Amino acid sequence: MNLQNQLREDLKTSLKNRDTIRLNTVRGILTACTNELVASGKTPQDTLDDDGVLSVIKKLSKQRLDSIEQYETAGRLEQAEKERAELAILETYLPPKIDMETIRSTVKEIQAETQINDPAQKGKLIGMVMKKLGGQADGNDVKSVIDEIFNQ
Repeated sequence: MNLQNQLREDLKTSLKNRDTIRLNTVRGILTACTNELVASGKTPQDTLDDDGVLSVIKKLSKQRLDSIEQYETAGRLEQAEKERAELAILETYLPPKIDMETIRSTVKEIQAETQINDPAQKGKLIGMVMKKLGGQADGNDVKSVIDEIFNQ
C-alpha cells in the first residue's frame, strides 16, 4: 500500500476514533498532496508517489517548526502546543532521521572521493551528501557537520 492510500486509511480511522488533531493533520496532508498533483498538471483523482508524499510531509513539518518558533516568540504557548502535536503526527510518516555520526562519516567519505577541500565548494558537497543520504538527513544538520569539518 502506498503512503497516500495509508493516509486515506488513517483518515478513516481517526474519524471513527474522533481524534480531531490526527484527523485535521491527515486531512491537511491529503489536501497538500492534492494541491501538489494539480500543480504538476495531474487530476486530483491521481495518486502521488511515495517520494512526492514524503516531500509534501517534509514541507508541512518545516512549516510547523517555523510556526512553533513564531508562536513561542509571540507568547502564544497554547497554539505552539497544537503545532507540536501536529508535528509529532507528521513525523510518524517520515523515515527515521540519520544520526550525526552517520552524517559525519558520509561527509568525510564523499569529501575523500571528490577531494573537495575548498570552503567555497560547501554547497556542492552539501548537495552530494543530501543526494546520497536520500533525504533522511536534515539539511541544517548536514550543513553544520560540513561547517564543523571545514573549520577544523
